[in-house]
Amino acid sequence: MLKVAMVGCGTMGRSHAYNLSRMPEVEFVGIYDAQHELAEKVAAEYGAAAFASFDEMIGTADPDLVCVTLPTYLHKEYVLRTAEYGKHVFCEKPIAPTVEDAAEMMQFCESKGVKLFVGHVVRFFPEYADMKKHIDSGAIGRIGVVHTKRIGSHPGQARAWYKNASLSGGVIMDLMIHDIDYLRSVLGKAVSVYAVQKTSESLDYALVTLRFANGAIANLEASWGYPGPFTTAAEFAGSEGVIRFNSEQAKSLKIAKTVIDEQGEHAVSVPKSPTMFDPYYLELKHFIECIQTGAEPIVSAADACAALAISLAAAESARTGKPVALQPAEGGL
Repeated sequence: MLKVAMVGCGTMGRSHAYNLSRMPEVEFVGIYDAQHELAEKVAAEYGAAAFASFDEMIGTADPDLVCVTLPTYLHKEYVLRTAEYGKHVFCEKPIAPTVEDAAEMMQFCESKGVKLFVGHVVRFFPEYADMKKHIDSGAIGRIGVVHTKRIGSHPGQARAWYKNASLSGGVIMDLMIHDIDYLRSVLGKAVSVYAVQKTSESLDYALVTLRFANGAIANLEASWGYPGPFTTAAEFAGSEGVIRFNSEQAKSLKIAKTVIDEQGEHAVSVPKSPTMFDPYYLELKHFIECIQTGAEPIVSAADACAALAISLAAAESARTGKPVALQPAEGGL
């Protein structure tokens, strides 16, 4: 039985708490959040204990794994604090605000002999995993052009820090990074990026073009501020065929509602998948199995660092209006 604790009770924290409470191989032992009343509420709902401090949680609950589900700008602090205690770490994406922070987190975890997992969950969505399987098998031949889309409401309506690009990284680093990581897993090394971005109080829109070493070109679209339901889509055009996926067309029943949290306020949208266990469950289950068996994870910390580097290069391109060449450490596998 693996003991797991969690830091942070926001939208993703509550999602992971729900999944941890359902895992038979897990003992969900503790929750810490700076808002202690919120930690107590979530802990009571999912059968864990709430703690008034991080150090108290580690010392009392003695978890094997700590899930860091905090805003991006707090990831480094709590990943390092967790690793200092010799505990394995699951960190939500993006891994950190800067490449330097991400590299320090990786190196520190390695020096402490603990595993660092990063939540690039799209690889665990059955639809995306199935697309990769068919592409890897050569079903549509050599990939030439790719289009991806990921659009939804602006999370800044629920959490103001999202609107501060220095804290969240904006739509490219927080939302589009999902597709950047996924495309790296399918197409390999990216060699250059060009981006345009439009931001306002209620909108953050980005269009990014990635060139890959294998000759493929990918156009990625992401938007915060879309008035409709959260939507993802991908299309791969190969020399022998096309694979398409659209989350809206994949559902037999469509219900679009504004996302409201427990306080009656707008909440951050979380994409769903119509499966018995959602991809967030599958992701955590996979990482836990890696701890138990010593297997290598589907998503490595190095993958997370590369996706971050590409995202930051895209943001630089949007600022300067010029394409950015990616160094091996940024785009390589």
